[in-house]
Formats: sequence, structure tokens, C-alpha cells
Amino acid sequence: MRIKFIIGGILLLILVTLIFLSDSFYVNKIPQNEKTENVKNKTYLIENDLVILKNGLSEIEIVPGSASKKVPKYFGNEAIGDLNNDNKPDTVFLLTQESGGSGIFYYVVVMLSSEKGYDGTNAILLGDRIAPQTTEIKDGKIVVNYADRKVGEPFSVAPSVGVSKYFKIENKKLAEII
Repeated sequence: MRIKFIIGGILLLILVTLIFLSDSFYVNKIPQNEKTENVKNKTYLIENDLVILKNGLSEIEIVPGSASKKVPKYFGNEAIGDLNNDNKPDTVFLLTQESGGSGIFYYVVVMLSSEKGYDGTNAILLGDRIAPQTTEIKDGKIVVNYADRKVGEPFSVAPSVGVSKYFKIENKKLAEII
């Protein structure tokens, strides 16, 4: 009886080890893991400013020498899929930008595969103080879902109106589908 218990324990330990190793092997073979970290260390174009994110953050002086700064930050809501038909994964995600006031402006941006690796695209404004929900890639198009306020509502009101915006890559640039 004791031998069966020991053999069963050893088999269980071997099974758990194999599952862990196979899962780790599979996860380490997915290129998105490395790429996901890189979205926080790329250059993007926000409102005609080249923004270089380092660890998901940047600071841009509004006026040279002043204390006022624009602060773009990685927000998340990543989705991974092929957006430029090159059979390589691209990453779409959201950035925020604050500039000292009460506004928090949300942008959608893409890290796009290219011949030389991955490049950041232009960012497109979604809105001020919205409530992001999901970001998806469907059939090579981007869908960003979020909540916003009704027209004319003050920013003190919580976002409650569902909004979906659609985007695509055209000539290596992010464009809204209207």
C-alpha cells in the first residue's frame, strides 16, 4: 500500500512538472511576450509631437524651460494581431496624456511590424476622461470600446454612454474608419 502511495506521488510530481515545463515552453515561444514589453519603449506621434516612451512614460516640456509638461503614459488595453497583412503580430493599445490640468486624454496607438522590427504609429485621440473598456482586433481592423458622457454633460458626471470606434492601418499610419 505504501509503495502505491509513493509511486502515485512520484507520478503526480512528474505530471505537474511536465505541465509546468510544457506551459513555460509554449509561453516562451509566443513572440508577443517580448513585443508587449517593447511597446513601452518605442516612439509614437501624439498631436504632432514625437513621444519617446521609456518604461511606458515620457515628459515633454510644453514651453522650453518651463515646469509645465505633457506626460504621455502607457495605459494598456492591448490587443495583438496582424494589422498590415505581413503575418507578423502587431500590438494596439491605449496611451494617456496629462498636461497639468484636470484632463486625462486617451489615445489609441499601434506598434506595427516592419522590415526592420517594430515601429510606433501616430496616435488618435479617443477623448478626455473617458472610461476605456476593451480593445480588440477583428479581421485586421481595430475596435476600441469605451464609455463617454452624453453631449453637454459636465466632466463631473461619470461616463455612461457606450462608444465603439474603429481603426485600420493605411500606408503604415493609423486611421479612423468613419
